[in-house]
Amino acid sequence: MNTEGSANGCQRLFETGPFIENRREFLNSTASGIGMAALGSLLTEDGLYSAVRENDDKLPGLDSPMTPQPSHFDGPAKSCIFIFMAGAPSHIDLFDPKPVLRKRHGQPLPESMLKDVRFAFIKKGNALLQGSPYRFARHGESGLELSELLPYLGGQADDLLLVRSLHTDQFNHHPGQLMMQCGRGSFGLPSMGSWLTYGLGSVSRDLPGYVVLTSGRGSSGGATLWQSGFLPSSYSGVLFRNRGEAVLNLRNPPGLPAELQRKGLDALGDANRQRYREIRDPEIAARIASFELAYRMQSAAPELIDLAGESKSTRESYGLDRKEPKNLGGRGKQGDTYQSFARNCLLARRMVERGVRFVNIVYASWDHHSNIPTELPYNAGCVDQPIAALIADLKQRGLLDSTMVVWGSEFGRTPLGENRNGKKEVGTGRDHHPFSFSMLMAGGGIKGGSTYGATDDIGWHSTENRVHVNDLHATMLHQFGLNHLHLTHRFQGRDFRLTDVGGKVIQDWIT
Repeated sequence: MNTEGSANGCQRLFETGPFIENRREFLNSTASGIGMAALGSLLTEDGLYSAVRENDDKLPGLDSPMTPQPSHFDGPAKSCIFIFMAGAPSHIDLFDPKPVLRKRHGQPLPESMLKDVRFAFIKKGNALLQGSPYRFARHGESGLELSELLPYLGGQADDLLLVRSLHTDQFNHHPGQLMMQCGRGSFGLPSMGSWLTYGLGSVSRDLPGYVVLTSGRGSSGGATLWQSGFLPSSYSGVLFRNRGEAVLNLRNPPGLPAELQRKGLDALGDANRQRYREIRDPEIAARIASFELAYRMQSAAPELIDLAGESKSTRESYGLDRKEPKNLGGRGKQGDTYQSFARNCLLARRMVERGVRFVNIVYASWDHHSNIPTELPYNAGCVDQPIAALIADLKQRGLLDSTMVVWGSEFGRTPLGENRNGKKEVGTGRDHHPFSFSMLMAGGGIKGGSTYGATDDIGWHSTENRVHVNDLHATMLHQFGLNHLHLTHRFQGRDFRLTDVGGKVIQDWIT
């Protein structure tokens, strides 16, 4: 967090500033003599000499990285469950009804609209409009309009904010997924979960502050979507499994007594602290914290994923025992996907109850370049019931006001049918579409029962209340009491933030 002028701010500059980083490399190579003299001079110059003690607890940077930190101002949200639908669901078939598009089904677009547009696969010469075959209905007192493929979410309509006017800078999957998760379509940047835990820490002592759960075939972005980038590795997402061993290699090897493990960790901790005294590398502090967290997780993680204590009605509401549908499937199916995704949603609620700050549920893939009639209903059926149950469960337990739930993806899909391989008729798939897409939000002080923004008659462009991905991030951070302009980290001579060089808070979303 940008805390310039405070002791903590000086400490972070000492640990991470690029100029001081080069000085530290010099001192590493001159660990005695002139190096030690220079170290004392630099510490005095930076106002840090008095903070360095032989007592480990008072060494700068050795406090737990996840220690709860004050926000910039009071915000209603305390935790976030970000459900990332990797591959890009079709907004036209799920969230944004277009009767005009249906009437124009099979017609070409004017050449002027296609002139400067890039597609991943569509051939412009014979591209045709493709209307949605799915009916839409209004739900709840708010009359929020959703596709027939999402009946359970329709039951939670009055708690949902439906945003129909998002747009992004990226039109291919991996850059688009990085854009949504990290604020820019580039490698090496922290994800939003990393930024949030960096700014606020976590109240959970025995579980990570940032947890990742996956279902389906896996996203094209893979682990780059939950990286900490240039932030210390403590802020990376920790990948959990929803069955068996929660985190791979967390258990002790057979025959290793608990007291021997503890002694080993203590010895390793002493060695790491000694090394930290010498070079003040924040990654060493992150490593110490990670080893200790893993030790505590050996008890907490098995209890977390044990759902035996959940009531029968809860299990049924999430659909934990649902069977895979027949005659449907495709890109989103990998094993017992319906049960796996339902377990992930229930685990997300249990994590929030235990103080986890950010839970990222990743489900892939929605990359429907073909076979929408069989694959889109499969994916929608997989996620509809568990997400609706999660929102209702959080509300019933009094957690929705403090828990932000988000359905998001990297972009939308074209109003044009895909026509690769020389097709001259309307296909059964849609191509990548960055110019407009939709998403859902609930809880955390977000205004439910409302629809924000609009697209044109065929769902091509966002035309009313346009929302950039960085605007979404700025508003999410605001609900946690964080000013996105001030949540920064200096790296390679520049102050980076989740919202890059843009972003504005959308006040109309806030209750």
